[in-house]
Amino acid sequence: MPLPILALAIASFCIGTTEFVIMGLLPEVAADLGVGIPAAGLLVTGYALGVVVGAPIIAVATANMPRKPVLVALAALFVLGNLLCAVAPTYGLLMAARIVTAFGHGAFFGIGSVVAASLVPPGKQASAIALMFAGLTLANILGVPGGTALGEAFGWRSTFFAVVLIGLASVAAIAWLVPANVARPSGGGLLGEVRVLGKLQVWLAMLISALASCSLFAVFTYVKPFLTDVSGLSTETVTWVLLLFGGGMTIGNIIGGRLADWKLMPTVIGTLLLLAALLASLARFGGHPAYAVAAVFVWGMLVFIIIPPLQLRVVGTASEAPNLAATLNQGAFNVGNAVGAWAGATALTAGVTYQGLPFVGAAIALIAVAVALFSQRLDRHLPATPLACPAQ
Repeated sequence: MPLPILALAIASFCIGTTEFVIMGLLPEVAADLGVGIPAAGLLVTGYALGVVVGAPIIAVATANMPRKPVLVALAALFVLGNLLCAVAPTYGLLMAARIVTAFGHGAFFGIGSVVAASLVPPGKQASAIALMFAGLTLANILGVPGGTALGEAFGWRSTFFAVVLIGLASVAAIAWLVPANVARPSGGGLLGEVRVLGKLQVWLAMLISALASCSLFAVFTYVKPFLTDVSGLSTETVTWVLLLFGGGMTIGNIIGGRLADWKLMPTVIGTLLLLAALLASLARFGGHPAYAVAAVFVWGMLVFIIIPPLQLRVVGTASEAPNLAATLNQGAFNVGNAVGAWAGATALTAGVTYQGLPFVGAAIALIAVAVALFSQRLDRHLPATPLACPAQ
């Protein structure tokens, strides 16, 4: 894989650490800023909303700009945002800094995936996107636990200062390694980017992304009480099991890229079916600790097997002008995160037990299968469109 994709992976590691490390630092942040832990938890929600709102705004604002300067600027925005987080004296300013940081998240992954696909020949594009997203999976294995340990030892602000240093490295890597003329904007400019949003297949691809994410967060949001109350694991063991989940994500990301390069939609449909079956089995056999641990690892694999093909599906269906659609797909994932957590909470409030909650995720995964099958059937009635491989 070309070195420019490794530069994008460094940036995605920085972004992933920024997004998730706050969850491990909530007690320290709450105590330092004089707020409750639930209020500190809203820093996670604020970031997610920043991704959803910022993604289309940034994509539209940069539609006619060369891709490399945009990526450098977005990476620099993360450096600035994390610096503001590190020095924020109040809760309100920290929330504002988190939202500012999040504005570049969706656009970076959207535009970055288009750039990654443009750097390799057809047949390697999903693997290129997977390599860029590998930084995100590694953030969950290395960045988040490492950042949490750093924050506990030296204060939560030290974690954000460390992320600033990683961010500076990513800015330098992108500026140095990414070609100046990579993935030039389409001739249609902003109008062309908006026009592709009129294609049903683009919206179906984003709906599958949202449903896949919704299926995950309907259950994963409450995975700790599931593992302690249903599987009987200790709180300390759960920490290691979640690390195992991150390992599965990393392996799945690599597998997903290669499978999607081989058969894209069969990979999406097959993985969603396996997800539904796994979640149903977790509801049935989750009371056995050994099975629960193994299932969480496989769950992590399946969750990220589907990410590269879904991102490439959006890029392919919007191949004439893919930047806005690819960026909006990141917003779709985050919408799925929020709706999934809400769906899980609603089910629990309605009387569903923690053990029965995976059935909710399985049902959502099956809905995603139905949408994917419909989209695949439409492919047979539409002219073939080559996957995006913009001029370099």
